[in-house]
Amino acid sequence: MAKSKNNTVYFCKECGYESSKWLGQCPSCKSWDCFVEEKKVDIASNDIFSEINTKVDIKPKTINEIDDKEFSRISTGINEFDNLLGGGIVKGSLTLLGGSPGIGKSTLILQISNKLGQNDKKVLYVSGEESLSQLKLRANRIGKFNDNVKFVSETSINKIIT
Repeated sequence: MAKSKNNTVYFCKECGYESSKWLGQCPSCKSWDCFVEEKKVDIASNDIFSEINTKVDIKPKTINEIDDKEFSRISTGINEFDNLLGGGIVKGSLTLLGGSPGIGKSTLILQISNKLGQNDKKVLYVSGEESLSQLKLRANRIGKFNDNVKFVSETSINKIIT
């Protein structure tokens, strides 16, 4: 039997664990009755991605055709991290932070978010892995957060973009 492109999936609302069927207890965080049902969207037919892909200039260029303008950077307030990024976060850029589980990636991003918020920058922290309660526990260990930092726990890219 052929599978449908838009399958139903279940997400743990506590930790984001994904399952193809409803489960009473999450195997990841051990919470009970925490699964919510969502439609799995076929990304290839997604209007948001189709629109983005049609606006991308994919004409190959030689190195001499590439504009080498200087980018404005935002200091995170953490000198070592700014140095790692070549002077801070480039506006409009995406930085992927990777590492082994438990190494401190989420804690580092919370610290950066907090510093940016303290410097009057608006920050939206979107977690696709941890619940808001889990984020709050970690954030409480870091210190006081001001209202410039907002938090969302969501796995749907469509909802995040909206």
